[in-house]
Amino acid sequence: MKEFTTEDIEKIEDMIEEADISGVGAELHDLHPADIAELLRNLNLRQAEWVFNIIEDKEKKAEVLMELDEEDRKKLLEGMNPEQIGHYIDLLDTDDAVDLIQELDEEDRDEVIQHIDDMEQAGDIVDLLQYDEDTAGGLMGTEYISVNENFSMPECIKEIRRQAEELDDIYYVYVVDDDNRLIGVLPLKKMVTHPAVSKIKHVMERDPVVVRTDTPIEDVAIDFEKYDLVAMPVVDSIGRLVGQITVDDVMDEVREQSERDYQLASGISSDIDADDSIWAQTKARLPWLLIGIIGGIVNSVILTGFEAQIAAVTALAIFIPLIGGTGGNVGVQASAIVVQGLANGRLELKNAWKQIGREVLVALINAVVISGVVLCYVLVTQPKFYAVSFAVASSLFCVVIFATVFGTFVPLTLERLKINPALATGPFIQITNDVVGLLIYVAMSTWMLRLFSH
Repeated sequence: MKEFTTEDIEKIEDMIEEADISGVGAELHDLHPADIAELLRNLNLRQAEWVFNIIEDKEKKAEVLMELDEEDRKKLLEGMNPEQIGHYIDLLDTDDAVDLIQELDEEDRDEVIQHIDDMEQAGDIVDLLQYDEDTAGGLMGTEYISVNENFSMPECIKEIRRQAEELDDIYYVYVVDDDNRLIGVLPLKKMVTHPAVSKIKHVMERDPVVVRTDTPIEDVAIDFEKYDLVAMPVVDSIGRLVGQITVDDVMDEVREQSERDYQLASGISSDIDADDSIWAQTKARLPWLLIGIIGGIVNSVILTGFEAQIAAVTALAIFIPLIGGTGGNVGVQASAIVVQGLANGRLELKNAWKQIGREVLVALINAVVISGVVLCYVLVTQPKFYAVSFAVASSLFCVVIFATVFGTFVPLTLERLKINPALATGPFIQITNDVVGLLIYVAMSTWMLRLFSH
């Protein structure tokens, strides 16, 4: 892997300004497409287009396109006509080709597809575009090797050689019946150890791990991890083999999903990058900030009705940040555990009440410890105000219980409603727990002050 230093970039920029095609070409000659994509990310658009256009190997150019980030790729594609884009798509695997076409504007897609020379490739792309991009069908490619169960081993080897001419990589050999239904996988080792077998159906491994075209990508990723796969066959509703998903595509999707979830949990409402426009970043961040302002206003209204108690016992005000902060932290912890469990498949909705019960037990232990520690601290630092001591401790106990249950319940509810549960680990939980925590503190303090005043 090539690491570009500032000096490397400046050297190449100088050669670009001098239009030194041979010099830049020599720099690019032995670079992997991913390294060339990294170089293009460090150049401005005009320079990147110039470098991209002097690459002579068409297949390498197509691979460089797919190695670029979506935004950088889109900028390059905007400078191409549909015929050029169609030629590059011709050189891509169908799954990558579909990803690229989906990034184009609706009105450009049909025109680009019409310029794909390989009609079989074009047909496969049109078929794949029918699937939801967040399902196995939208992620799969149609490049794979399949053989009939009734083939002899020599027939099988001959067929594999024929199909392999069109493939860059071979992961598995899939075995199908006369109706193209997937019935097994033929390990390459058995081609060597059973060269004289009469039919491959006698040595194939039956019941391979498969996914259907409508399987969500999250479930596909879980299966890849669970069974340590490098590729997985995709079948339609009646079991016919229609495609294959490879581990590199799954990893790309997992990374993108992780980035989206992290941003959502941070209070960013859409997928943005550091180099996006100021307006795009503002639009993505502002909604939750405004919701946070509303939460702050609600808190101020609550405190307005609590002024008399604070004026009488000023020590009550000292612990307001402690109540809000603890509730937010506890809620985020609980929701993060649930979201993680849902993401890796270790937590299912059918076990929701069991998970809530576990979290309640954890909350009770945490609440006892936290409220006990704070009670001792307040009794020592505010020995004259027993009401404050017990108000803070009892409020914290209730807040920890509520925040834990709320932080567990919300992501489970969002998952059932088919809404990204990562939303529950962000400002939504913190704002709600701030408001509810303050209400609990106000109620407890008022009650304790009345109790001790008697």
